[in-house]
Amino acid sequence: MSKTVRTLIGAVCVVGASVCFAELGNTRDGRLLLFEEDFETGASRWEMTDPDAWAVRSEDDNHIFALERPSDYAPKVRSPLNIALIRDLSVGSFLFEATVKQTGRDYDHRDLCFFFGHRDPSKFYYVHLASKADPHAHSIFLVNDTARVSIAEVRTEGVVWDDEAHRVRIIRDAKSGSIEVFFDDMERPIMSTVDKTFVSGAIGVGSFDDTGTFDDILVLGPKLEIQNRRF
Repeated sequence: MSKTVRTLIGAVCVVGASVCFAELGNTRDGRLLLFEEDFETGASRWEMTDPDAWAVRSEDDNHIFALERPSDYAPKVRSPLNIALIRDLSVGSFLFEATVKQTGRDYDHRDLCFFFGHRDPSKFYYVHLASKADPHAHSIFLVNDTARVSIAEVRTEGVVWDDEAHRVRIIRDAKSGSIEVFFDDMERPIMSTVDKTFVSGAIGVGSFDDTGTFDDILVLGPKLEIQNRRF
């Protein structure tokens, strides 16, 4: 268990016959805050496939995590090259959000990726957000000791990458296997599926082979179900 999670769990308090959470930003929308990152103090909490491909830089009086070039990394199976994972955080059910900007050239597979259920370099899920959907782009993918396989049951035809920042949300329910992906509109998913291959693992960001920036990352736990109890 990470230091962050231990601290947050320590914020749980008991008042009378009810369980409550200290109002210190430790819960959001009925979920426990597991991780928060704005890169204002660097990226020491991240582990990258190639640290030299990444940099924390200032932009408009703000710090962002920038993937600046393709990583010097060769995965054992066909899968993304540019991966940055949160250190010491493994989760099952979660809500992930990030503010992102794609900075690469305009083509059908122009992408950014989001990783979860990461068990090792050849076992993980990732969401590939691209300009155009096809068997190898703009989908939810499973990497399980073989080349990535698209597992999305529902997906749009692609997203519009421009020079603007966009908000991405991923909701994973490990018990049911549900995976939902949102792009700017946080109410209507642009892709979804159900899969239970990996019930937990690390979370991260990156790209298959493009460039982009990431900021204001949140990882929240599952919806809290708190009932009155007698002690």
